[in-house]
Amino acid sequence: MKKIIVTLCLAILATGCSGKQPKLGIVKGQLQPCPPTPNCISSLSAEEKHATQAFYFAGTSTNAWQVLAAIIKDMPRTEIISQTGTYMHVEFTSAIFRFVDDVEFLLKPQEGKIEVRSASRLGRSDFGVNRKRIRKIRKLFSEQCAVAVREIK
Repeated sequence: MKKIIVTLCLAILATGCSGKQPKLGIVKGQLQPCPPTPNCISSLSAEEKHATQAFYFAGTSTNAWQVLAAIIKDMPRTEIISQTGTYMHVEFTSAIFRFVDDVEFLLKPQEGKIEVRSASRLGRSDFGVNRKRIRKIRKLFSEQCAVAVREIK
């Protein structure tokens, strides 16, 4: 029995728990809405359980976009999957079980903000991981782009 459990754990670690990539991207100028599960947050959501603040910036949108990309690149276990002048899709992978979370950013230069959506691929709950990650990124971003905002709980 012990051998079976060890083998199963090793198989999970070897193959990862990446899950199936959800529907991502921009539709009608907006990021996709969160699914009903509580493992997603979005700055475009009106639902309290999914709501988070957008990233607001002072200065040029080009600088803000570069600052955000640099922050992302410095974070462990991240990969920028796609990036254009206004859209970025990033995969964050957890250290132990290799769970993958998809994070999207949408630059809105005329509004001086960057919309964000962060969602886990697997499971129902993420134990607040997506919200904590986005808070950390927002804090680093606001320190460099000189705009502080109050976080939605």
